[in-house]
Amino acid sequence: MAWNYRRRIKVIPGVYMNLSKSGVSTSIGVRGASLTFGKSGTYANTSIPGIGLYNRQKISNNLNSNNYNPQNIETDILEDNIFSADVQEITSQNMQGVKEAIITAHEQRRDLKNDLLKVKATLGSSKLKLTASYVLLYGLIKKEISNNIKTDIASKKEAIKQIEEQIDNCYVGLEIEFDNEIKVQYDKIVATFRNLITSHKIWDVTSAHAHDRKTTRSAASTVVNKRDVKFGMKSIPDIRSRFEALYFNNANGADLYIYPNFIVMYSSRSKFAVIGFDEIDFSHSYCRFIESGPIPRDTKVIDKTWFKVNKNGSPDKRFKGNYQIPVVKYGVITLRTKTGLNEEYQFSNYEFTEEFGRAFNEYQETIKGLSSLN
Repeated sequence: MAWNYRRRIKVIPGVYMNLSKSGVSTSIGVRGASLTFGKSGTYANTSIPGIGLYNRQKISNNLNSNNYNPQNIETDILEDNIFSADVQEITSQNMQGVKEAIITAHEQRRDLKNDLLKVKATLGSSKLKLTASYVLLYGLIKKEISNNIKTDIASKKEAIKQIEEQIDNCYVGLEIEFDNEIKVQYDKIVATFRNLITSHKIWDVTSAHAHDRKTTRSAASTVVNKRDVKFGMKSIPDIRSRFEALYFNNANGADLYIYPNFIVMYSSRSKFAVIGFDEIDFSHSYCRFIESGPIPRDTKVIDKTWFKVNKNGSPDKRFKGNYQIPVVKYGVITLRTKTGLNEEYQFSNYEFTEEFGRAFNEYQETIKGLSSLN
């Protein structure tokens, strides 16, 4: 009797997005569920991390604003650890359907892989039986026995082929339709991001706390800790689309994958969050950084200070061998939500940071305007 394999396969719902002049919508399985997007401001930082100062200063929500008056600025001193909440707790309400589809795809692929291992194991057993039938001669005497085993082997090979095809197709398909003008804006985000990831250095800022300048005689007012990370273009395993995600490596938590209308914070295939653009507070800025280490090749030196410095900026002559330290200009990007996303990055190439930040802000402004039409 021929061996038979059968598993009931669930249909994985696709995610359909439409971004047009008539509005913005996202639907799971079928079109229709609306989605709105959020707005963020533009920031400038004064910072000297490493050992460093880090004062985040909001300029305005005007994307064309290049200058600011320090006397009219809100200043936030960053304190303590900078990390996001548990990813299991911060998925957006309107993104639950996307998360459930991803979970379904992962669970089904896991089950299919288990099936594949079992079928391959039984295939090995059948091959041994066939070999034994010839060695012990009964397979040669009774052709029916060897023929049945061969049929069984062929059935299992076909089952393996079917399971492998099912595994390959077990993903969430992300389909996106843009109006031409919006597509141009999104393409600009991707183009400027590809420039951004060529920065000589990219750091995840993991903590910042106040620094007593009077005691240390340092120009830094805030100590900032940061770690090297890598950015790129790639997607999570459970989503397939012609649009690759913008990948932000996270040194102390879940990595970020930015798609055209949501962010996936991805720790593992069973531990992740999906956050709608409407909740994201994205800002780009710059910081003045006292660089005690090697200066990245794409960074500009904009000033100098002293290792031990007086309040007025002059060198503290009480310290023998006091020396100058370069002050450089780094780009800064922050991503935050009220639900717990809290990430901050620095880039050695400020110009690329500014270009990407402006492109992202402009895209968000457009999407928010369209979302109000829904």
